[in-house]
Amino acid sequence: MSPSSRSLKRQATAWSKPSNKRVAIPPVLGVNTVETHRLSVYRLLIRPLIFRLDPERAHHLTLWLLTQLAPAPFLQWLMAGRRPLAHPLLGTEVCGLHFPNPVGLAAGFDKSAMAVAAFHALGFGFIEVGTVTPRPQVGNPLPRLFRVPADEAVINRMGFNNDGAAAVAQRLRAVRRHVPIGVNLGTNADTPRDHAVDDYRLALQWLYDVGDYVVVNVSSPNTPGLRDLQAFPKLQELLSSVQACNQRLAQQQQRPPRPLFVKIAPDLGPRELDDVIEVVQSVPLDGIIATNTTPGREGLSTHTAEAGGLSGHPLRQQSTEIVRYLYAGTRGRMPIVGVGGIFSAEDAYEKIRAGASLVQLYTGLIYTGPTLPHRINTGLIHLLRRDGFAHVSEAVGCAL
Repeated sequence: MSPSSRSLKRQATAWSKPSNKRVAIPPVLGVNTVETHRLSVYRLLIRPLIFRLDPERAHHLTLWLLTQLAPAPFLQWLMAGRRPLAHPLLGTEVCGLHFPNPVGLAAGFDKSAMAVAAFHALGFGFIEVGTVTPRPQVGNPLPRLFRVPADEAVINRMGFNNDGAAAVAQRLRAVRRHVPIGVNLGTNADTPRDHAVDDYRLALQWLYDVGDYVVVNVSSPNTPGLRDLQAFPKLQELLSSVQACNQRLAQQQQRPPRPLFVKIAPDLGPRELDDVIEVVQSVPLDGIIATNTTPGREGLSTHTAEAGGLSGHPLRQQSTEIVRYLYAGTRGRMPIVGVGGIFSAEDAYEKIRAGASLVQLYTGLIYTGPTLPHRINTGLIHLLRRDGFAHVSEAVGCAL
């Protein structure tokens, strides 16, 4: 039995009675066996080799390989030919942007926009880079990235390591656009928290003309004091200021403001989530990304003493319940991007049915390989047809 079909006990959330067990689901009818074979090859042959490397070294190697492949026209054509981005059931409009499919790359994988040109060929419908800070920073001391294979999870305490807003802006200007590209903004670690808004505005000024949408990241557990910015008065002040900067830049360039999202933590309770909903509606913002990683370790089999944010399967149901709560609280009027524990089409479909207009993944790539976006999109097509939906937007929030 493959790891993705093992039953894994998960802690229920405050709003959901069922346990978060990983239940074996039969393959979606119609998905060709070639992709299943590729998945098996990755898990049996490639992943064991990669997992012999230090996790961060393996990550840098992956990014380097993608940067080498991206400029090759033949490889781009070959990969795009068997990784269809668009399908009538999947193409969707969110915040005035067209997404050929709802499956995106989450922030954190390509923090400094090194390999953006390669990701659309894997089947992603959009790409988010960052977190980007105004000034370059090296992040936290090594080691800072840990795999938890028994739970198909990752713990990271990277600390916003990136090349800085100026370098990222320069790289993104040189990229040919195939899908929307978002920029995820953060504050430098040595910036006092009461001056954090200055960092977000400065990063936005650098990256405004290269990001199709912008994300304010106030939820990483790896920058001291950052999550305090999610508290109601601070969040209201921060997002209002960033939105004012967004609108001022738009007026200067005589164009609509960039769609502005906030990325929140999975550990917020109902009252805190109600505060988030009130803030994003009053500012107003364009959407919410739910969720970031969690410092919680409930049900984790190993590495429970390692500091940092946990991602992967243990976060799946917790993040889905946050999506569900936000969708209900905003009455479906606020676009939500669902992130956390997406390893299959069924996982993505679960978040869409809970209220996510778009989904993002990262850890699933580590455990199931680069064909994951294509497999999810192919599976979504069959799931939507099975349930009688004419378009993915019809499934958004249908499980409420």
